[in-house]
Amino acid sequence: MSKQPYQQTSVIDAILGNNKGRDPQRLTMKYAKMAQSPFIFLRGACHLFYDGLPDLPLFRDAPRAWSCGDLHFENFGSYKGDNRLVYFDINDYDEAALAPLTWDMIRLLTSIQCGAGALNATHAESLAVSLSCLNAYRNALINGKALWVERETSVGLVNALLTTLHGRERATFLDKRTIRKNHRRSLILDGVKALPASDAQKEMVTEFLDNFASMQTEPKFFQVLDIGRRIAGTGSLGVERYVVLVEGKGSPDGNYLLDIKEAKPSAMAPHLARLGIKQPGWLDEASRVVTVQNRMQAIDHAFLQAVKLDGLPCILKGLQPSEDRVAIGEWGKKLDRLKEVVATMGRVLAWDQLRASGRSGSASADELIAFAQRDDWVPEMLDVATEMTIMTRRQWEVFAGALSGGQFADQTRRT
Repeated sequence: MSKQPYQQTSVIDAILGNNKGRDPQRLTMKYAKMAQSPFIFLRGACHLFYDGLPDLPLFRDAPRAWSCGDLHFENFGSYKGDNRLVYFDINDYDEAALAPLTWDMIRLLTSIQCGAGALNATHAESLAVSLSCLNAYRNALINGKALWVERETSVGLVNALLTTLHGRERATFLDKRTIRKNHRRSLILDGVKALPASDAQKEMVTEFLDNFASMQTEPKFFQVLDIGRRIAGTGSLGVERYVVLVEGKGSPDGNYLLDIKEAKPSAMAPHLARLGIKQPGWLDEASRVVTVQNRMQAIDHAFLQAVKLDGLPCILKGLQPSEDRVAIGEWGKKLDRLKEVVATMGRVLAWDQLRASGRSGSASADELIAFAQRDDWVPEMLDVATEMTIMTRRQWEVFAGALSGGQFADQTRRT
C-alpha cells in the first residue's frame, strides 16, 4: 500500500458525493460524529475504506462469501429474533454483498486498531487483540460448523448484552423512548434519538403501514400511534429513516417500535464489479440487505422484511436500541476481556459465512475450510490492517480539518 498522504480534495469530494441528497439536519450530526475520532470516521466513510483496499491476491482471489460489508466491532450486538428469543450476531447489513471472504475480516481488524483510543489500548495491545479475533475466526472456519451464541454459555460483555435484553420489560423500554399520558404513548422527539416528522412524512408512513397491516394476520398490531425521524448509527445518518410507534399487543405497555430505513447501494459494489464478481439480480437494494441478513444470521430479526415506502426501497424491522450493541471502549485496559469479546466476534463472522456458504455464487463450506487451513494469510491480514488504520487516520485528519474550515457547510445547510 502507498503511504503517501491522501490528497485533501479526493477525500472531501468522495465524502460530499457519497452523502449527496441526505437530510441536512441529520447529515450535520453525522459529520460531527465522524470528526470525533478515526474509529467513528471509519464507520461513517465505508466507501473510502474500500477505495483504499490494496490490490493484493489476499483480497482479490480469496473464496467468495456473503459479507456484511461494514463490519466493525460496534456492528455486533444482541437482538430479538422473530421467535422472540435473544441472540448475539452481526446487526447491520446495509453494505452486504458477495465478496472475497477476507473483506469483512480486514475491516473488523482495522476497526480494532482504529478504535485503540476508545479501547484505551496501545498499538501492541490492539495487535494482540486483533490476533485473538483472527485466530478464533480461523479456527471456527476450520471446524466447519455454523453455530451461534447461547446466552447460557456466553461470558463477559456478550453475556451482559444477552442477559439485559432477555430481562428487559417492554414497559421499561417504552418509558425511555416515549411519553405516557393516561393510556396513550407518544414518541420522545428530543433530537437525540428522534426528530419530528413533517405532516407529509407522517401521512406517507401511515398510509404505507395501513396498507401493510391490511395484508397481515393481525392488522391492529400495526396501527400507527406516532412517527418520528430516527437518529441512529453513523454511516446511514441522513437517509430516509423513521421510528414508528404502533399499537402492538395493546396500549400503553404492549406497544412496539418499528424502524423503517432507506436502503442505498453497497459501498463495495463498484469495487466488486471491477473484480468481475457478479451479484444476484436483486429486486432492489432493500431485498439485497434483507436476503443476505437472513442467510447469515442464525435466526431472523423480528419483523425484518424489504418494503417500498412511497416507491423507495426500505428495510422494515423491530427497532434495535443502540444500547444493545457492543460498546467495547467501556472495557478499558482489561485486555483479557477484550480478547474474549473479539474472539466471539471472529467466531460469529465465521459461523455466518459458513451458514450462507454455497448460496448464489458463494464458495462452499469445504472451500472456506481449505482457505482457513492455509498458514500464509494471517500475518498479511494483520499487516494490512495496520496500513488501513494509518490510511484511515490520515483521511480523518483531512476531513476534520475541512469540516472545521467550513468546507461542508453548503451540504449541511438547511433549505
